[in-house]
This record gives sequence, C-alpha cells and structure tokens, in this order.
Amino acid sequence: MKTLFASLVLACAAALPAAAADAPAKESSAKDVPARIELSIKTLDGKTFDLAEHKGHWVILNFWATWCSPCIKELPELSRFVTAHKNVRAIGLAYEDTDVAEIKAFLAKHPVSFPIAQVDTFDPPKSLETPRGLPTTYLVAPDGSVAKKFMGPIDEAMLRDAIGIKD
Repeated sequence: MKTLFASLVLACAAALPAAAADAPAKESSAKDVPARIELSIKTLDGKTFDLAEHKGHWVILNFWATWCSPCIKELPELSRFVTAHKNVRAIGLAYEDTDVAEIKAFLAKHPVSFPIAQVDTFDPPKSLETPRGLPTTYLVAPDGSVAKKFMGPIDEAMLRDAIGIKD
C-alpha cells in the first residue's frame, strides 16, 4: 500500500511540471520559503552531505526524479554550472520511491558533478517542504539563508541571475 500511495502521489506531482516542461520555473514568495534549511543526508556514495559544512558557498538543493523529463533536462545544466563556479555547491535529492540501484543505473547514463541522495517520499527532510512538483530547487546563500525557491525547471542563466554572477 505504501508503494502504491507513493506512486500515485509522485505521478500527480509529476503531472504539473511535465505539462509545463518548457515554461520557466516559478519563484516562490518569501512566505513560501523557509528562512534557513538544516540538511544532513547520506549520499548514494555512502558519504554524508551536511549543508552546514558548505557555509560560505552558494548551495543548490535540487529535488528531482529519474522519471521526470524536466528534471532530466536540467541536470546537465546544473552540473555545468557547479563545475564552472567554484563558489557553488549542489546536492541532488532524488525524490522517488525506487531502488537505489535504479537511481545509480540512471546516473551511470546521466552523470552529474555533484552528490546525489535519495529522499524518503514519506519522510522528507524536516526543514524542507514536501515538493508539490518536480523539479523543485532551493538556492541557499553563503550565509545559510534561503535566497530563492524555484518550482519547475531552471537553467544556468536563472542561477547566474539569482546569484548575481555577470558572465
């Protein structure tokens, strides 16, 4: 029953961004965004990603899934952005009820330059809202505050603008 319920929730959540795959991400208002995020999560490579350890850097927290077309489209852009900007870190939060082996197989075909962790769809990190659609991305400022929350696909230009990078 748990897996069936998760599948239905994720299917409904996927319908929103899939219908607007080419539409720009929607920025949330300040009241919809937590002031600070606490996140310490085990990554697929067995390490721990602790957001507090990345203070002083911009951090991209990206909820995505292997079955989400807009997510798959934005992963290479996020990866290039992180690689190109030394003051930017990222963590991919695979928000799906599937086997870790499936996510690893997906990443073998679609490699990224940042760590990936699987998020329990029934027990997501407490300081983050449960995503209402995928992809959902939080941009955390170097001081640890949440600078922006994007719902829908984002690209390098949107990140440069949000951070204030003039390339």
